[in-house]
Amino acid sequence: MMQSETARPDVPAAHAARAAWLRILATAPTDALDGAYQRLAQAQALPAYRLLRKPEAGMAMVRGRAGGTGAQFNLGEITVTRCAVVLEDGAADAAAGVAYVQGRSVRHAEQAAVLDALLQRPAWHQRVQDLVLAPLADAHASRAAHAAATAAQTRVEFFTMVRGED
Repeated sequence: MMQSETARPDVPAAHAARAAWLRILATAPTDALDGAYQRLAQAQALPAYRLLRKPEAGMAMVRGRAGGTGAQFNLGEITVTRCAVVLEDGAADAAAGVAYVQGRSVRHAEQAAVLDALLQRPAWHQRVQDLVLAPLADAHASRAAHAAATAAQTRVEFFTMVRGED
């Protein structure tokens, strides 16, 4: 389990849940997210939305840590696209949907932001979970298992034999 996925006592459960679905939406392949978005739209008409921040590409600095625990260092820059939307369905509790995705896919960022806004609505939450997040999370787990299996095939086990000099 990655450090970012471990439970932190200083983060409320709602924030942790939102961070988890934002991670799934951001890391999903663009075509898979598009397919899931279209399935959701076919199941029920999606509410209209307004762009608070139109999708725009920019750069972000990626930082790393030696061994995962050492001092931070700047690893390099990556291209990210961000977007923010608000649903225009007349609800009093209008929540903004946001997304930051790696790369230049404005469609991916916009769809992820709309889905984030829908997930914050109780009337839409379970439907989006079932039709979008669950399939994307399953596909991500499958890709991760395949990558781990491929890496395991190249693993070299080193061992030291006692030479008897002592």
